[in-house]
Amino acid sequence: MVDPRMTRLAEVLIHYSTAVRPGEKILIEAIDVPHDITNEVVRVAREAGADPLVTLKSNIVLRQLLIHGSEAQLKLIAETEALRMKGVQAYIGLRGNLNITEMSDVPADKMKLYQSIWWKPVHGDIRVRQTRWVVLRYPSPSMAQQAQMSTEAFERFYFDVCTLDYGKMAAAVGPLVARMKTTDRVKILGPETELHFSIKNIPAVGCSGKLNIPDGEAFTAPVRNSVNGTIRYNARTLYQGVVHENIRLEFKDGKIVNARSSESDHLNTVLNTDDGSSYVGEFALGFNPYITRPMLDILFDEKIAGSFHFTPGSAYEDEADNGNRSAVHWDMVCIQTPEWGGGEIWFDNELIRKDGRFVPPELQSLNPENLK
Repeated sequence: MVDPRMTRLAEVLIHYSTAVRPGEKILIEAIDVPHDITNEVVRVAREAGADPLVTLKSNIVLRQLLIHGSEAQLKLIAETEALRMKGVQAYIGLRGNLNITEMSDVPADKMKLYQSIWWKPVHGDIRVRQTRWVVLRYPSPSMAQQAQMSTEAFERFYFDVCTLDYGKMAAAVGPLVARMKTTDRVKILGPETELHFSIKNIPAVGCSGKLNIPDGEAFTAPVRNSVNGTIRYNARTLYQGVVHENIRLEFKDGKIVNARSSESDHLNTVLNTDDGSSYVGEFALGFNPYITRPMLDILFDEKIAGSFHFTPGSAYEDEADNGNRSAVHWDMVCIQTPEWGGGEIWFDNELIRKDGRFVPPELQSLNPENLK
């Protein structure tokens, strides 16, 4: 018997996140997830009248492809996947992970080839721009271990997070998006953090289950050269298979001029990937009420209630563009709830959020008790 929580999740993905219509083609890309959830998404897609295409992948195999791959091989894979992606109207990425550090020993030059030749052309240029898409992590004992929870408890948490009332969240985020669209100056204060930047005339987007599951953020981007000050991120972060703690960045006129972490060499290698990797491409506020602590999975961590992320690398070109281009997009998270040291976010000299809670009356519907 299929777990009814799987059915509910599949219905959210098909009917809400991708809003699949009869006759449409949908690509379901399943990476290290149980066949049961893939089968259920296929079943619900067919009930909706769509024609699903399924690809099964493994991170262990992907690692081998990257370590031993040639440029010509990666181009061939990219061309094949691009052709498939161009043929569908919707995409669901079911992404599991048996080992979060599987890619940690892939050489940096190979990872850069993968991002530029395969990932960006297929996913950045085609999927993001030409399909209705949603990406989610799927629970595993590895994820439960990351969250320091039992497997059973983590599964309960996961389905609460992923099947909440995203329609309610969509209504609640509207006033915050409106505020962000009319804001010029942003100030962020916290432990070892004082940042100043502008978001003037940069679009703002509310995210409530249409692109990511779980969801719960509103994002924009800083004016590229406007960022000044320092920030200390207090959530651990995983990038290219390497775990970083206590990242500290110093900015001058938009550019990162000093960077340190528990893995400073790797951090600076990534930030020197290209001309845009040392500038910021996204600023976002997180507010998913069920996510309260980091678990080394960015699809969860960037949605933590009371958090923000400030992202070195490429901007979202078609949604909140500040002109920054890079092969890198690294969502680094800072949590501002009292347990994590607190903090403040100001828009044009008005206090918007203090210690992780929204202050203006029209934004208080985004506080955790009002979204559950």
